[in-house]
Amino acid sequence: MKLLLDTHLLLWAAGQPERLSSAARTLIGDAQNELLFSSASIWEVSIKRGLGRADFRVDPRLLRRGLLDNGYGEVPITSEHAASLDGLPPIHKDPFDRILVAQAMVEGITLLTTDPLVAQYPGPVRGV
Repeated sequence: MKLLLDTHLLLWAAGQPERLSSAARTLIGDAQNELLFSSASIWEVSIKRGLGRADFRVDPRLLRRGLLDNGYGEVPITSEHAASLDGLPPIHKDPFDRILVAQAMVEGITLLTTDPLVAQYPGPVRGV
C-alpha cells in the first residue's frame, strides 16, 4: 500500500519514533508499504521553523535528505493537486493539510494523519 505521511508523522518517524502510535509504527514498519512524503511537508517545516515553532526545529534539508536516504518517495505538488482543492469540504483551514488531502485523492494513495480534523475528510485518509 502507498502511504503518504502527514508532516507530524514524518517528523516523529525521523526523530521521535516513540511519539508514533502503535498503528502508525505498524504501518510505517511494514516493508510491504511504500512510504511517501509530500514536498508540501518540507515547505511546511521550512515556514514553521522560520516562525520559531518549537515542534518544527528540524532543518528541512536534513529532513528531506534523511527521508530519501531511508527509502521514502517524494510526491511533488502539481497544478492538478492545487486545482482539486476547490472540491474539498471546508473541514480544515490549514493549507498544508488540505494539499496533502488533495494529493492523496488525486494520486489514489492513503494519507496517514495524526490530526483528527484531517481524518474526517472523505477518501483515502486514515487517522493513526
